[in-house]
Amino acid sequence: MMVSCDQAQLMANLIKLIKAKKVIEVGVLTGYNALSMALALPDNGRVIACDINEDYAKIGKPLWKEAGVDHKIDLRIKPATQTLDELLAGGEAETFDFAFIDADKESYNEYYEKCLRLIKKGGIIAIDNVLRCGMVLKPRKDDLATQSIHHLNEKLVRDARVNISMIPMGDGVTLVFKL
Repeated sequence: MMVSCDQAQLMANLIKLIKAKKVIEVGVLTGYNALSMALALPDNGRVIACDINEDYAKIGKPLWKEAGVDHKIDLRIKPATQTLDELLAGGEAETFDFAFIDADKESYNEYYEKCLRLIKKGGIIAIDNVLRCGMVLKPRKDDLATQSIHHLNEKLVRDARVNISMIPMGDGVTLVFKL
């Protein structure tokens, strides 16, 4: 369930490449990727880390502190859609540089649309688990998670607002570049 080391390294390198300062993470789990991204940010950078369960995040919190980046990570325990809506309502549209989506798959499209509004032109949204072990090619009728990702994949190919690159790393990650 956790991002792989190579994925975390790629996300950190992308953050450095675009000189990101503001990052969103939808789905924190143990906080490994939040740590990796925070380490890649400048000292005044911040990660808005969204999750609904603090139990797993408690594993990473001491490591954030030990690494000296806990001041960069703003963990928000509530539905990610609520946090994203609050950011939009607070006037933060097009102020974020990077977003990483890896949470409940049924909500991926909603996360994508909200993150796309929050990310500035030239920013990147990374969407994890886009291959679903190949099941996205022919999702079962009872597998809503895979159906949701299948529909999002089809949408991304045709979305004129972005360019994409799907990478067969881990369970597939799509990099979405906002135009």
